[in-house]
Amino acid sequence: MLTPYEFIQDLFNPMLSFLPRALLMAVVSAIVCGLVGSHVVLRGMAFIGDAVAHSVFPGLAIAFVIGGSLALGGMVAGVATAVIVALLSQHRRVKEDSIIGVLFAGSFALGVIVISRAPGYAGSLQDFLFGSMTGIPREDVPAALIGSALVVGLLIVFHRQILAVSLDRETARAGGLNVLFYDVLVYVCVSMAVVMSVQTIGSILVLALLVTPAATARLLSDRIATMMTLAALIGSLAAIFGVYISWSFDYPTGATIVMLLTLSFVTAWLFAPRHGYVTSRILHKR
Repeated sequence: MLTPYEFIQDLFNPMLSFLPRALLMAVVSAIVCGLVGSHVVLRGMAFIGDAVAHSVFPGLAIAFVIGGSLALGGMVAGVATAVIVALLSQHRRVKEDSIIGVLFAGSFALGVIVISRAPGYAGSLQDFLFGSMTGIPREDVPAALIGSALVVGLLIVFHRQILAVSLDRETARAGGLNVLFYDVLVYVCVSMAVVMSVQTIGSILVLALLVTPAATARLLSDRIATMMTLAALIGSLAAIFGVYISWSFDYPTGATIVMLLTLSFVTAWLFAPRHGYVTSRILHKR
């Protein structure tokens, strides 16, 4: 196993330029997913994260085939799908989860068909599904950083309105808030967070980065601001140690990060100060 000092040396090794790029993208993705994921958990809409992760696949595939920016292609596809979901969900005859399920399957199938036309189909598909530490193009980093800043800015500017809709949609609507607009805004933020994460962690595992840190933070705090901060911190630490462990032992980066996140959730579920299973039983006996 590499020592932390050796890992830091590798980060500054010009021959391993992909390593600091992967670490940067993993941490940035974790922060954005932690912030956005807090609203996903509060809304009880974890399925949307999985659906968006697959709905961005056609955009990524098209960008890959034509040699364009993967980040930009994924963002366009994700935002388009988010808007479609929000609009179609206004039809009371068909519920939101059904619409998400339809788009989830259709988008993923379209992405597989598109990428099957590219050389090196099998390897490319595996990178999209499970992520690749070495497969993050240098030119995608600026787009991802700009997208991250945009998402964080939107969450800060519209924090109170999004929170009001997340907690009680009918009361928010009665108070004059445009619920559809804020639904679209949340879906767009989820889409952009997913796009920035999918290259490092993969579309199969990206749901964990979106939901698990926020769910863990939910066990540790009752305040939304604290929950969002903890979710970003938990995700960031898992990203840093996940990249370190995966580089040391040649483990898949995405899977390593997800396992650390899962371990953190289980630990919080058992030992959280107020809401942990073991802690609550001890307090109850007293």
